[in-house]
Parts: sequence; C-alpha cells; structure tokens
Amino acid sequence: MSGDGAANAPVIRIAAALIEDDRGRLLLVRKAGTRAFMQAGGKIEPGETPLATLRRELAEELGLAIEPAAAVYLGRFTAPAANEPGHIVEAELFHLRSNQAGAMAAEIAEAVWVDRTDAARLELAPLTRDHVLTISLRD
Repeated sequence: MSGDGAANAPVIRIAAALIEDDRGRLLLVRKAGTRAFMQAGGKIEPGETPLATLRRELAEELGLAIEPAAAVYLGRFTAPAANEPGHIVEAELFHLRSNQAGAMAAEIAEAVWVDRTDAARLELAPLTRDHVLTISLRD
C-alpha cells in the first residue's frame, strides 16, 4: 500500500501523440489557462478507440489530418495529471513524424518545437517529463 492516494485517484483516459520532426525535435503544446507543456491529444470519449481520439484531437487542436497508418502505437503510460489535481492520466501514446506544427486551435495557447534538452528546461506535464522524454526513437 502506497499511502499517497494514487491507487484511488480518478483516472483520465487519453490518447496523445509524440510528434517528432525530421530533426528529432518534439512538438509540445500548452493549453489555454495552463502552464505545463505536453503532447497534443485529449480525452477518449465513450465508445471511441484511442486512434480515433488521436485523429479527432489532432484535427481539433492543430488542424492536422493524419492517416491511421502514420500513427505508431508506443504503449500505455500513466502519470499524475498536469491540470486536474488528484487525478491520474492513463495515456495511449502514439508516435508520428511530421514537419508541420499545424495551426493552433481549440484550447491550444502555444505550440513549440523543441529538442529533448530544451524540452527539459520547460515546465512539463508529468507524463511528458517522466515518460515521453525518456523514449528513444530510432528508425
């Protein structure tokens, strides 16, 4: 038993994209009214697959239309939620290669391309800091 309450914390299920350009930089977004940068993506709706969620959220947030085959599934990762205190985020994470940041829309206040060293200097969501930045992607 951990005693930190994490075992009983409400879970938020999301689909998120580790978007990487040809130079190996990551696209991170910051939602309006928040401080932490994270992957683009969002909450999985009832009856929706993680990939369908990812495609919907990328279209809504960045105006990006992605082909299903372009999204490579990386796995399920959990971390404390960045914007909902006391909640855990359970992310179905996908990798995409793109050189387009798209156009910020919906709730996105800022989108930046950063290398992993520069990303570590930003205020990051726990999922991004503890999991995404540690993933090694080499084709």
